[in-house]
Amino acid sequence: MLTDKLKIDCGVVSRYLIEFVKQEILKTGLKKAVIGLSGGIDSSLVAYIAKEALGKENVYGILMPYKTSSKNSLEDAMRVVDDTKINAKVFEITEAADSYIKKFDDMSNVRKGNIFARLRMITLFDHSSLYGALVVGTSNKTELLLGYGTWYGDMASCLNPIGDLYKNQIYQLAAYFGVPKSIINKKPSADLWVGQSDEEELGFSYDDADIILYHMYDLRYSADEVIKLGFEKELVYGIAERVRRNQFKRLPPIIAKISRRTINVDFRYLRDWGL
Repeated sequence: MLTDKLKIDCGVVSRYLIEFVKQEILKTGLKKAVIGLSGGIDSSLVAYIAKEALGKENVYGILMPYKTSSKNSLEDAMRVVDDTKINAKVFEITEAADSYIKKFDDMSNVRKGNIFARLRMITLFDHSSLYGALVVGTSNKTELLLGYGTWYGDMASCLNPIGDLYKNQIYQLAAYFGVPKSIINKKPSADLWVGQSDEEELGFSYDDADIILYHMYDLRYSADEVIKLGFEKELVYGIAERVRRNQFKRLPPIIAKISRRTINVDFRYLRDWGL
């Protein structure tokens, strides 16, 4: 099977990610992490990684439901809290979101979803200040390449341990860490509106996307070479165009160059410069 190419050594990867979270937070002089717990597989996995890296007492899972959020999502998030014994807080965003949404006569689900995602990130960064912690991201490689996320919403974070793992690999690692099966087995959803499904919204499966993305961007296959693997031309070219179109989401804001040294142009240092 083509998905066999995505198999990882979960023991090696888990040890690396645990150490990554530990070192990237401790080097800043902090020792705590804040995570937005949605009840989905990505944020659940990150909670398990952070708990191993920092200790349960130093990890804060923030649950941020909206009034239409699935009750099952909240229950699954609490299963993670119960299993990992990390700190948890439920902070409902309904009042804040509705106070803005009601100012518009007709707002699309996409706009509402972006508002929810950004309100949640406001909440997470505020709690990171409250607890003296860093916000740990929960976007996987498939989502980041496809641009399937809200810019400065769920895509924002201080560090991201799973951003180089495809969705298929997230499932492998989640099973290794013992993430509850109710989370692993359910249909992926950002739960931004009632009945929302990631794969239905994208128009293709994560399995297909992972294989296409892996061959095009890890192995550097051409689109025509990927098509020869058995994929439809429209799907391959559509995914490639989506990756290209969303490149701006993966970079810091572009700055107009005026001076001799411009930030992120020719004034570029590593993230831990001087630490």
